[in-house]
Amino acid sequence: MTAGAVDEGQIRALIPSVLGALVHRGADFATAEDAVQEALLRAVETWPNQPPDDPKGWLITVAWRRFIDLTRSDTARQQREVRVFEEPEPGPAASVDETLHLYFLCAHPSLTPASAVALTLRAVGGLTTRQIAQAYLVPEATMAQRISRAKRIVSDVRLDRPGDLRTVLRVLYLVFNEGYSGDVDLAAEAIRLARQLASTTDDPDVAGLLALFLLHHARRPARTRADGSLVPLGEQDRDLWRRDLIAEGVAILQAALARDRLGEYQAQAAIAALHADAQSADETDWVQIVEWYDELVAITDSPIVRLNRAVAVGEADGPHAGLAALAQLDPKLPRYTASAAYLHERAGDTATAAELYVDAAAQAHNIAERNHLTLQAATLRQRLSSTDG
Repeated sequence: MTAGAVDEGQIRALIPSVLGALVHRGADFATAEDAVQEALLRAVETWPNQPPDDPKGWLITVAWRRFIDLTRSDTARQQREVRVFEEPEPGPAASVDETLHLYFLCAHPSLTPASAVALTLRAVGGLTTRQIAQAYLVPEATMAQRISRAKRIVSDVRLDRPGDLRTVLRVLYLVFNEGYSGDVDLAAEAIRLARQLASTTDDPDVAGLLALFLLHHARRPARTRADGSLVPLGEQDRDLWRRDLIAEGVAILQAALARDRLGEYQAQAAIAALHADAQSADETDWVQIVEWYDELVAITDSPIVRLNRAVAVGEADGPHAGLAALAQLDPKLPRYTASAAYLHERAGDTATAAELYVDAAAQAHNIAERNHLTLQAATLRQRLSSTDG
């Protein structure tokens, strides 16, 4: 490693291995996570001028020493076994990937699924509390309390039982979506972990999740313009889509569906595959997409799924049918207003659509989405002005 600016993405990628090494040596999870975070801060401060030859080994050593300091300062832990205080052996750190193992540890039976997801995203995925709060649509303070409570629970639990596979899949799903949004690029890491998980289990929904990741990731090159603005699915240049990832995703999905054990991620992947199969937006098989959304609603009963289904109904049966389906849902749902704006625009109600796009922009969770919705509103207002003139 050479002197210069620190690559925070590279540091974040080391978090699971470093945390896993401490837990493997006998550290309790909660204290180990604190120690790793402090080691990361030291790395950011010192590496630009004094880059280590073995970054992971450096982090493990510094984090382990900090763990010892934290443990010795806690009188409730002074009776720990002597082996906990042994220094790690010198030399390069082992190349064992502890990441997937840590995902299962965080999905521990003693935690609720929501707490397990939050803790994993924070401790293993490297996301900030703010980013996790945005993924959950809750205030940052609420998420901070949830993570702290989860860490307190696992600090007194021996993490030797396997976690829940469904929670692990949910963690990977949220990590991929956070990376796909562009705020933190963790999509490739989620795909890598999904591949690894799929190689160790015959659960068809694990394969479905991997297929979903590949199909979404294939469209990534076309999702934004050079200036960073969003390109809606219907306007994307499909020549930019990665056909190799689409072919791989479809093959994995077909093998999973053939096992006749449908799960939510297989259904989502089937919807993504139908989008990928269309040569143009006009050729999209919306009728079949609605049918897959019906399957997904039956599996999850998710209001977000129902919202996405309403938009698909608007494409398959006309915007008024979509608005009727949307009217049955809670207007407070994320992207409800944006969906209503789109359907009103498709129905020819330009004035209402423009007002709704303005409201939706105010509710957007990132700048790119806000700018896109604002532009939609401005375009429709200009159209109205031209008509009135």
